[in-house]
Amino acid sequence: MRSEAETIEMESTEEYRTNTTVHLVRISGDVGHMKESLASVLMHLEKINGRLRYTENSISAIKAIGITITTFLTIAIALIGVLK
Repeated sequence: MRSEAETIEMESTEEYRTNTTVHLVRISGDVGHMKESLASVLMHLEKINGRLRYTENSISAIKAIGITITTFLTIAIALIGVLK
């Protein structure tokens, strides 16, 4: 027969194991939820990066057009001044 101390120790060990198992199951569920959330965030980030890339290309095109127009206007004004 087991003594009272051994019985209490066995119950404590079983309770500890049960609590640990419950805690690990909760953690596992939380990790699964975090993975799903992270996947959603990554998809959204890819979408935003695509829009940002498009916007950067548009800004570069506008800058190029602006520089070209400024150059032509500067040359035209200089020619008008020289010809007068």
